[in-house]
Amino acid sequence: MPTSRRRAVTTLAAGLLGAVALTEKGRADGPTRPARGPVPLRQAHAHNDYLHLRPLHDALVQGFTSVEADVFLVDGDLLVAHEPAGLDPARTLRSLYLDPLLARVRAGHGSVHPGHPTTLHLLVDIKSDGIAAYRELDRQLRDYRRMLSSCTDGRVRTGAVTPVVSGDRTARLPMEAQRRRYAFYDGRLDDLVAPAPAPASFVPLISANWTQSFAWRGAGEFPAAEREKLRAIVATAHARRQRIRFWATPDTPGPDRDALWSALLDAGVDHLNTDDLAGLAAFLRARGH
Repeated sequence: MPTSRRRAVTTLAAGLLGAVALTEKGRADGPTRPARGPVPLRQAHAHNDYLHLRPLHDALVQGFTSVEADVFLVDGDLLVAHEPAGLDPARTLRSLYLDPLLARVRAGHGSVHPGHPTTLHLLVDIKSDGIAAYRELDRQLRDYRRMLSSCTDGRVRTGAVTPVVSGDRTARLPMEAQRRRYAFYDGRLDDLVAPAPAPASFVPLISANWTQSFAWRGAGEFPAAEREKLRAIVATAHARRQRIRFWATPDTPGPDRDALWSALLDAGVDHLNTDDLAGLAAFLRARGH
């Protein structure tokens, strides 16, 4: 074989071997783009999400699209805890939620759930000092504004993450005064009957304590009067483009919880509240949600 031809064959073989090696390396290392996760569950809300072993991540693995973090303003920062006794300077809103979400959105090419454009609702429950805590929250959110939903002069732009402020009601005052916000407000049932209801651009979510409005806990038949009351609440909110969530619903696994969750879904309630991530995920997927 002539020298020039031998060199050409040798070069071709080396190239083929290199391509095979790269292919095998790609198989070993995994794809460069994030793998598609489970189909997002639009109705799944992780109540007290920060109490799980891996805050945020355990909920996202299950496909949740809404998570809740309680925060306290301490020494100028927002710490995540259920009560003051559980405060830890290392468990900040940034470290547990904002930074991991930003990393995930970047890796997911603009989405929290790779391959799905669904926004993630981040419910920030301010436990005290509503005005001061919100001002600090607003300051922090501006560092992450590229991934966040926003509202400017009443016009909403939906991003990968939608912060919603709940808890201490005094946070509403500074929020209403802003021309541009990177957070929205969690309303109550009173907002549905207010003389001049706030628009969905400010209050996109209405949350309520189930036990304060309904006696039924899932055992036996859902009373007709309560069923109609629930449907009326949902219809009113949806007519205004607002979502509905109830907290303090039964969360112990069993037929009562399944019956109540089924009734909420049938009525069109937008978020089911739970601490049992796997239980709610299995319930929703079994029903095609």
